[in-house]
Amino acid sequence: MRQKKGIVTSAKMEGTVTVAVHSHAFHPVYKKRFRKSKKFLADAVGIEDLQEGDMVIITECRPLSKRKHFRVTEVVERAPRVSALQEEEGIEQVIHREKHAPEVSKKSERSPKKPQA
Repeated sequence: MRQKKGIVTSAKMEGTVTVAVHSHAFHPVYKKRFRKSKKFLADAVGIEDLQEGDMVIITECRPLSKRKHFRVTEVVERAPRVSALQEEEGIEQVIHREKHAPEVSKKSERSPKKPQA
């Protein structure tokens, strides 16, 4: 069975995640290496708490639906988690900065133009 290593790009569906797998290819004419990426839908029923940015290994299996032919078998690395409370505090700080920011004068600091002779 084929295994692929990729990054979770979407975990909004119930029991399914979208995994982006990147690979490199070599162009035959221009002799240049370039990056290819493909998105796979993977079944994530047995694995809890998958979020965007997690590095996972997916394994090919029988077709589970029209586009879902892989299962998440292992979480290699988890993305850093940000709690909702920290997000709210950050938003409040930004709003506070915008309200109490010093006024910027619109006058130009450059010297006036000299008349052409």
